[in-house]
Amino acid sequence: MLHSLPREDNYMHKGMRKQLVQILRDKGIKDENVLAAIERVPRHFFLDPAFERQSYEDRAFPITAGQTISQPYTVAFQTQLLDIKKFDKVLEIGTGSAYQACVLAELGITLYTIERQRALYDHVGQFMLIKKYPNIKRFYGDGFEGLPSFAPFDKIIITCGAPFVPPKLLTQLKPGGIMVVPVGDEGKQKMLRITKDKVGNVTEEEMGNFMFVPMLQGKNHTK
Repeated sequence: MLHSLPREDNYMHKGMRKQLVQILRDKGIKDENVLAAIERVPRHFFLDPAFERQSYEDRAFPITAGQTISQPYTVAFQTQLLDIKKFDKVLEIGTGSAYQACVLAELGITLYTIERQRALYDHVGQFMLIKKYPNIKRFYGDGFEGLPSFAPFDKIIITCGAPFVPPKLLTQLKPGGIMVVPVGDEGKQKMLRITKDKVGNVTEEEMGNFMFVPMLQGKNHTK
């Protein structure tokens, strides 16, 4: 799990990130800005020091509160689908470890991110790396509700498996915006890219099968 104590990011770690980026490129990630962002974010900071070398493998790991830090390919794939532009205003549902949030923040956006697990929300607040990104605005709340007082958003990303496309989030998406959301039953979801046109009509594209922890309603106050 992520730590608040200082960690070293040395040439070995940077070399492992270069190897990870090449793996992602070989798997079909083409957006060089996304790949560069992943190369800059020290993923080993998000895991226990015992997993320092494994942290640059292309796989997910369990973290606090029954959640996971996503597989780097999944992070890159979802980020690429968003077609991020500098200065975009982006809403993320499911802060989790904040790895996805940090990758997005590296792209020069303003990120509003919601976490429903109190334990994770509090833990990320103590995470040294998050303090590097003043463009990340964190909220403890119900992702299905979004953040209507900060809407509309240029892009919306959901990093957990939604049972359906949350209608309140669709209303918070700006005309011309993009939402990326995995939708389906627990254990297997279809990645959807939803585009809203200038007059508010939406189109859906299926972008492959993925597996995420479920998106749940309400807030979990357990610490």
